Amino acid sequence: MKKNEFIISMADFHLLITDWFRLNCRDLPWRKKKLPYHIWLSEIILQQTRVDQGLSYFNKFIENYPDIQALAKASEQSVLRDWQGLGYYSRARNLHATAKIIVEKHNASFPNSFSAILALKGIGDYTASAIASISFDLPHAVVDGNVYRVLSRYFDIDLPIDTNEGIKHFKSLAQSLLGNKNHGEHNQALMEIGALVCKPQNPDCNNCPLKDSCAVVGSDKISLRPVKSKKLKVRNRYFHYLIYCQDEKILLQQRTEKDIWQQLYQFPLIEVIPELNSELSAYTAKARVVSKEIIHVLSHQKIITTFYHFSEFPEKIDDSWVAVSLEKLDDYPIPRLIELYLENNKLIH
Repeated sequence: MKKNEFIISMADFHLLITDWFRLNCRDLPWRKKKLPYHIWLSEIILQQTRVDQGLSYFNKFIENYPDIQALAKASEQSVLRDWQGLGYYSRARNLHATAKIIVEKHNASFPNSFSAILALKGIGDYTASAIASISFDLPHAVVDGNVYRVLSRYFDIDLPIDTNEGIKHFKSLAQSLLGNKNHGEHNQALMEIGALVCKPQNPDCNNCPLKDSCAVVGSDKISLRPVKSKKLKVRNRYFHYLIYCQDEKILLQQRTEKDIWQQLYQFPLIEVIPELNSELSAYTAKARVVSKEIIHVLSHQKIITTFYHFSEFPEKIDDSWVAVSLEKLDDYPIPRLIELYLENNKLIH
């Protein structure tokens, strides 16, 4: 077979990737029984999360919420607490809300049609396609970052994947490759090849099942695919956390506005650029300890943070603040930024 020339049939493409998958796929718990609840949970956890990090969370959720009914009955605070550290907390809130919907409207059984799955809260085309194909073998192609990378390299496509035209093109292409059977296995194979072989950096082309007909193998184009048209704009934010401890208690407040970390708890916060707020100098003067600036990077935001430690409560306590026993602090879901800080710094009280 001649390299760099796409001459294999769609059927051969399907056989190559699925044969490779059966021999090389990772042993992951949600793949054993292909239960829709497990597939759904894994897909939500693995959005913006590496498998090695998400695996422990999946196991924890299955242990704490073994089925959809258990997840629906749990409190939102409990779900957020178990999600702590994964970020993108709207995923956890949607997960909890969707469990309730499935219990109430679908008699606790996961819907088995693509349209019904897509209608659930927090589930888009990608997740609906994954659940429909893997759990119910429905013919819906999955297109995630791994699939974009494999297809753009294999066919040498320079169409940007972050445009409407690109999204539609790759979805149509993936759908045309799907074949007539084993749709879930096909989708998982493409994603697994992208994750293990056709990696963003240093792809392992020698061990790729598609190497003999890949359009860019051995060329400089590998590093240029997939193409993106937009540059990510990152916004700087300045957080100043006030840590008040007194009599084995600490003050917390809940983030209730539609923003990052909604419904999570934090220390009382002043968000302001230091140069534009003279009040900060007063806090600096009263604090027993002022941390160095800590930078916490999110996908679209850079959080530049300073922590101020105080050994007693202020004279005036805001109505939104709650005094929490230090021994109960672990019961409150907090952002990863604060969790990391507490892991490395002792509270002064």
